Amino acid sequence: MEEDKPKVSAPKKWWRKIKQQPYIRTVIYTILGLIMYGMMLDNIIPEQLEVNLSEPAEQDIRAPMTVENRVATEQRRTEAVGAVESQMKHNRQYEEDRVQQVNDIFTVIRLEREQEADEEEEAPSISDQIENVRSDLSSSTNADLSDEALEVLLATSDYQFQAAQEAAVNTVHETMSEPIKVGDLQEAKQNAENQIAEVTSLSPDVREAISNVVDLAIVFNVTYDAETTQRLRQEAADSIDPVLIREGELIVKAGDLVTYEMYEQLRLVGLLDEATVVFPYIGLALFVFILIGMLVYFLNDSHTTVATNNSHLLMFSIVFVVILVLMKLYSYLESLISLPGIGFAVPAAAGAMLLTLLLHPKIAIVTSFLFAIIGSVFYNHDSSSTFAFMYGFYILVGSLTGIYFLKQSNKATRILKAGFFVLCANSLTVLSILLMKSIYLNWVELSFYFLAAFLAAFVASVLTIGLLPFIETGFGILSTARLIELSSPNHPLLRKILTEAPGTYHHSVVVGNLAEAACETLGENGLLARVGAYYHDLGKTRRPRFFIENQLKGDNPHDKISPQLSKTIIISHPYDGADLLRQHKMPREIIDIAEQHHGTSLLKFFYYKAKQDDEKQHVPESQFRYPGPKPQTKVTSIISIADSVEAAVRSMQKPTPDKVEQLVDKIIKDKLEDGQFDESDLTLKELNQIKLSMCETLNGTFHQRIEYPDDDD
Repeated sequence: MEEDKPKVSAPKKWWRKIKQQPYIRTVIYTILGLIMYGMMLDNIIPEQLEVNLSEPAEQDIRAPMTVENRVATEQRRTEAVGAVESQMKHNRQYEEDRVQQVNDIFTVIRLEREQEADEEEEAPSISDQIENVRSDLSSSTNADLSDEALEVLLATSDYQFQAAQEAAVNTVHETMSEPIKVGDLQEAKQNAENQIAEVTSLSPDVREAISNVVDLAIVFNVTYDAETTQRLRQEAADSIDPVLIREGELIVKAGDLVTYEMYEQLRLVGLLDEATVVFPYIGLALFVFILIGMLVYFLNDSHTTVATNNSHLLMFSIVFVVILVLMKLYSYLESLISLPGIGFAVPAAAGAMLLTLLLHPKIAIVTSFLFAIIGSVFYNHDSSSTFAFMYGFYILVGSLTGIYFLKQSNKATRILKAGFFVLCANSLTVLSILLMKSIYLNWVELSFYFLAAFLAAFVASVLTIGLLPFIETGFGILSTARLIELSSPNHPLLRKILTEAPGTYHHSVVVGNLAEAACETLGENGLLARVGAYYHDLGKTRRPRFFIENQLKGDNPHDKISPQLSKTIIISHPYDGADLLRQHKMPREIIDIAEQHHGTSLLKFFYYKAKQDDEKQHVPESQFRYPGPKPQTKVTSIISIADSVEAAVRSMQKPTPDKVEQLVDKIIKDKLEDGQFDESDLTLKELNQIKLSMCETLNGTFHQRIEYPDDDD
C-alpha cells in the first residue's frame, strides 16, 4: 500500500502545511483589499490642474466633489444680518408716566390754590406761590414749565382750572397712545397744541398755559428693542443655507478668464497643485474596509467550502480580481475610445457564473452586488458623481441573470443558455437606460450599444466555459459539472466497482439514493452525497470476496480465518478506497467521504465472535474499532447512516414500514450514543428529518408486491 501512494513535491508539502493556517485568510483578505484600493484610487482622487489667475481656462472644469464655500456662506449671512433693521417698540409705560406727570403738576398747583383760600392771613404773592409750586416739582419739570403758565393756572377760576386739567390729561393720553419716534416728536407736540386750541371753553391764556404743560409731558415713546433685533438677525443668519460647490458643478468654462472667486473654488475642491486633500484617501479606505467586511461576513457565514478551505478562498479572490481587472480595462477603454457603448461590453457576468458553478449561488449573488458597486466607481470618469449607477445597475442585472439561469440546472451546457439570457437582460437594460436618459441615437449608434451587450454576454460565456476546468483542477473545486462527470457509470473507478464487486456497486447506488434524498431535506448538497456514496466503498475492490454482498455462492472466507484477521481486512477498506481515490486525483470531498464514512464505529460481529472464541482472555474493544476520523461534515454523516441502514434493511425478512422505521431509528440512536456525529454539527431535529427521509425512500424501494400465479394454477 505504501508503494502505491503518489509522491508529493516539496512545494505541495509546504502549501499543504500552511494553507489551513488561520492567518492565511487574513493575508488573502488584506491583499484583496489593497488591490481594490489601488484599482479605485485614480477614480476617487481629484485630478489636479495647472490653473493661473486671470488666464483663460483650457477646458471646462467641474467640481469633483461637494464642498462648502465657507467664505461665501459667511458673506451671505453677514448680508442677511445687515439687511435686518433695528427693531423699535412702543413703550406703553411712557403714556402712563406722562399722564401721571401732568396730574402731579395740577395736583401741586391745586394744593397751592386751596392753601391760599383757607388762610385767613394776608394772601401770599403770586411769586411766592410759584416758588412754592416749584419746590414740590422735579427739576426737569421746573426747567420746562414757565412762570407764566403757573401764574395763569394759579390765578384762573376753579372751573377753568378743572377744565384745563382734563384737557391736558386727555391731550397727553391721546397723543402718547400713538407711537412717537424721535423724528416725529415735534409733529406730535404740534398736533397736541392744535388739539388744545380747539377747546373753546378755555380762555386763550389758559389754553396757552396747558399747552406748556402738555409740551413738556409729550416725549417719544418708541425705543430700541434689542432682544427682538437680535432674534430677527439670528433667524436671518440661520435661514441662509451653506453655499455648496456641488459635485459636477461647472466652475470654469473653457476659454473664460479665471477670476479670484473661481480660483478659490478650485482650491476648495482640491483641483490646484498646491492643495492637498486627504479626505478622499481616507474615504476610499473606509469604503474598501466596508466592502471587505461585508465579504468576510458573508463568506464565513455561507456554510460552503470557501468558509473553511483557504484554497477555495484563494480561488474566489483570484476570480474576483480577474473580473475587477476586466471592468477596469473596459472603463479605461471607454475613456480613451469615443465608440458608443464600449463600456457595456464588460463581461462582468463571467465572475457570477463561475462562482455559481464553483461555489454556491448565494456567494455569487453577494459578489454580484460588490461587482456592481465597484464597477460604478470604475466608470465614473464621465459622471459628475463618485458612482456611475447606470453601469453598476447594468453589471448587477447581467450577473444576477447568469446566476438565476445557471442554478436551474446542473448541466454544464446550461452555460451557453445562461449566456443567451444574459444577452437579453443586457440588451433590455441598455435600452431602458438610453430611454430614461432621453438620448437620441440613430440606428448605427444604437447597434453599437446592442453589439456591446452581445459581446458582454458572449465573452462571459466563453470565459466561464474556458476557465472552469482549469480552476476546478487547479484548486480542487468540486463543481456541479464535475460531480455530474464523476457520477457517470463509464468512469473508470465506477466500472472497476461494477466489474470487480457488483454487489458493492448495487449497495452504493442504493446508499446514494438514500443519502441524496436526506441531504436535500436538510438543504445540503444532494448531488455530492450521491456521488460520494458511489465511491465510498471503492476499497472493497481490493478484496471483494471478503464482503458479504459480493459472496454470490454463499462461500464466506471469514469462516476459515480468525476474527482478528477478518477485522483487519474489513477495517482497511475505507483507507484502501481513500488511497485509490488519491491515486486517481479525485476531489478531496470524495476522498473524505470514503475515509470517514465508518468513523470510529465498532465492528460488532467480529468483536463478539472474537470474545466467544477466546472467553478466557479479555478482548479490547478498541482493537475492533475503525481508526477514524469521525465524519466531519453533515453529508458524510448522512452517508454513514445510509450505509448502515441499507445493509441492515437488506438483511430483514419481509420488511414492513414499522419495522423499517424502528430499524432506522435504532441505527441512528446507536451512532449518536457512540459519538459518531460529534464532529459534524448534526442536530437532533436534523437526525429526525434524516430518519423520516430514509424511511420514505426505503418504503418506496421495499414496497409489497402481489404474487403472480403459475401457469399450472
